[in-house]
Amino acid sequence: MSRITILMNCPDQKGIIADVTNYIHKNKGNIEYIDQYVDRVNSIFFMRLECEINSKVFNETFKKELNFSIGQKYSIDFNIYENELKPKMGIMVSKYDHCLYDILSRHQSGELNVEIPFIISNHNTLKHIADTFKIPFFYIPILEKTKKKISDKHLKIFNKYSVDFIVLARYMQIIPTSIIKKFQNKIINIHHSFLPAFPGAKPYHSAYERGVKIIGATSHYITEELDAGPIIDQDTTQVSHLNSIQDFIGKGRDLERIVLSNAVKLHVDRKVMVYKNKTIIFS
Repeated sequence: MSRITILMNCPDQKGIIADVTNYIHKNKGNIEYIDQYVDRVNSIFFMRLECEINSKVFNETFKKELNFSIGQKYSIDFNIYENELKPKMGIMVSKYDHCLYDILSRHQSGELNVEIPFIISNHNTLKHIADTFKIPFFYIPILEKTKKKISDKHLKIFNKYSVDFIVLARYMQIIPTSIIKKFQNKIINIHHSFLPAFPGAKPYHSAYERGVKIIGATSHYITEELDAGPIIDQDTTQVSHLNSIQDFIGKGRDLERIVLSNAVKLHVDRKVMVYKNKTIIFS
């Protein structure tokens, strides 16, 4: 038997759920989970479904007939995944190690059902972490005059290891358009939630001096517009005048770890759908 996850969206109309579930029943599949949502403003229907189905049926006819018999009828955009196949996740990082350690630790403990074929960095600072976890490490410094060549190097590595998506675990460089287009809604970023109020190298210092009462972190998919992609997860915590700058930084990094890991897990578990610049997150 194959365990599969189906993500789908289409213009909202009658009969979609009945036809999809009846099709699975006709193919002797067993539905284990189903959830749906209707965006009433745009009149778009979204559904996530998990089921078990005979492996031979799935490999030979299921996807093709589902798309032909039901997909065309309702103009459905299907994404179908085999749950047993672990997605390949590339990691990019600069000098901050907190998000990298957290992801690698969760992966090692079995929380993240992925393969991690490599870590790329524009600094050599964190190579020892990759060595500790026995993951190939590529040091690719960024020089202004060689940015096009650097982008090509990155793409070559992505292609060599056939990565499905990329996580920026505090990678402090702008991702080129060529990579964003190749991995649309497949590059996950994390940053503090002070933007655009406190940009620059020391946002926590600026926030401390302003006396903010809440700090937070946001994880989102990368788009060509900087830090403006579809949001996957966010969280906040309160601070006060009693907290030092180091408290701000510590609390902020804790949030970044948690929010990024949550976003990665949601993506890996196929619980995120993107429509326009917004995400639908299934439970």
